[in-house]
Amino acid sequence: MGRHSLPDEPVRNAARDRPPRRRGVVVTTILVLVVAAGAGVAAQAGLLSRSGPCAGDPVRVDLVASPDIAPVLRTIADRARRDKVTTDGHCLDVQVAARESFKVAASLSDGTTDPDYQIWVPDSSLWTDRARGKGNGVPLTPAGNVASSPVTVGAVPTAAASLGWPNKKYSWAELTAATTATDKVRLGTADPARSATGLLALASIATSAQASGAGSDTQVAATAKLLAQRASDSDTQVLQTLAQDDSGTETGNPRRNEAVLLSEQAAFAHNSDGGGASNLDLFYPTDATPALDYPFNLVDDSELTTDQGRAALRFMTLLSQSAALHTLQDHGFRAADTPLKAAMVRTAGGRAPQPYASSDAPPPTDDAVQQTLGLWTITVQSARLTVVVDASGSMADPVPGRKGQSRMDVTKGSLLQALAQFTPQDEVGLWEFATKLDGAKDYRELEPTARLGESAPGGGTHRERLAAAFASLKPVPDGSTGLYDTTLAAYQKAQSTYVSGKFNALVVLTDGTNQDDHSISRGALINRLRTLADPRRPVPMIGIAVGPDADRTEVDQIAKATGGAGYEVSDPADIQAVILKAVMTVGQS
Repeated sequence: MGRHSLPDEPVRNAARDRPPRRRGVVVTTILVLVVAAGAGVAAQAGLLSRSGPCAGDPVRVDLVASPDIAPVLRTIADRARRDKVTTDGHCLDVQVAARESFKVAASLSDGTTDPDYQIWVPDSSLWTDRARGKGNGVPLTPAGNVASSPVTVGAVPTAAASLGWPNKKYSWAELTAATTATDKVRLGTADPARSATGLLALASIATSAQASGAGSDTQVAATAKLLAQRASDSDTQVLQTLAQDDSGTETGNPRRNEAVLLSEQAAFAHNSDGGGASNLDLFYPTDATPALDYPFNLVDDSELTTDQGRAALRFMTLLSQSAALHTLQDHGFRAADTPLKAAMVRTAGGRAPQPYASSDAPPPTDDAVQQTLGLWTITVQSARLTVVVDASGSMADPVPGRKGQSRMDVTKGSLLQALAQFTPQDEVGLWEFATKLDGAKDYRELEPTARLGESAPGGGTHRERLAAAFASLKPVPDGSTGLYDTTLAAYQKAQSTYVSGKFNALVVLTDGTNQDDHSISRGALINRLRTLADPRRPVPMIGIAVGPDADRTEVDQIAKATGGAGYEVSDPADIQAVILKAVMTVGQS
């Protein structure tokens, strides 16, 4: 994901305000007391003050929050100022600003920013994971969760009735299939690359489809493609795409959505502002709903003054008190360890027998998130990939734990799985390489890079011919690894056939290092690739080192010369997941 500037508020003089690093230890100690022992123990220890007369200047801390919960936190902060809530005798002054979570995560992820805030409350822990970057992001110290809100599917009344609401219950896979089948109900989403709601929903759809069995990859790819055609930039914007009323003019307008992926709280806010036919009815999928979890994070606690650290945690304790919990519930949020209010669910559009009180689904794994985002990137942007596969003799080596299967066998299976997730508009080609595979050349093109839905000579589609070519790949007996000349030739071809508007990339899979003594050298190859790389026509290389004999460092160095990256898999079965992860990572950089 690209970096974004955040011009909400002026940056303070960081050099003047920066305390010694040791103060982070004090803040962390307080955090342990507050979270582990509870606010009462911390107060008894003198770490937190009760309300009372203010002494001296107030202690100010700045908090940035997801736009949906920022108004609630601002209300609580305003009440604390009005009631003269104190921290160590000083009045507590928390200033709340709304910022999109994906933008904050991007600004923190490379560790080069100097944040102008001490607390961050995104709508999902997915963003805190993203903010850590590759381990070099601005440090975040979690201090619990403020609230939660399950991710659901909201539909206008006519569409909900056509789907059997509230009596008809669906899994995620069944519900999206029912809404997208023959365009029965037009379903919209916020961009999963920018919206935790969209990302959690799409990951749940993928998990549900996999659990359903046959055709799951194809089903998820098809669903993602349909969603991409009706995607909005933000959760706020996707609500604006809904039919404004239940009239035939509105619901029949092909530019209007009749259902959207959204949080329960977003539906609550929508229904509270509206009224009548425009209100949404909510479906809660039976295979559990993921939830936005609103984590409370101290931002680089080593840079906080002692007063700021204590004030931040004082505010966190306020959020667990009854007045704040009521405020959260009044705005449609669920509060931890607090009974679910039926009236709140009804306002949001939930009705029995919809399973709105069931447990939340566990958050998706990092791998599931990366795969989902990779799939989304491919779907939205449409891909043009040239896949180059090592066919050297070592690809015949057996794979441990996979009886009777060679590296090539498992690689082919994984590539065929990946192929199923591409749409008819995506373009994919196939090369193979060893040494002296085609006369003096180490490589040959088996299938050109063409649109998968395109009719192929002799009948069928390019997808079918490509699948057959994948299936027919075989190791070349005594063939060595001609990596360098192949990479250069494939990159030159991919760049010369660049297609604007698509995600162009070169995917090179190898299980060894270069073994052609007569080829270009590694240094010369890297220099040549750097010269050829054109930021106006980017073709990043995704290098995948397969098995114990491959050199991931070498592959990464070569790939980075093109703006790409190198990856390593011990089991060729992981190739499909790595391709999707790489597409997302490289495509968003």
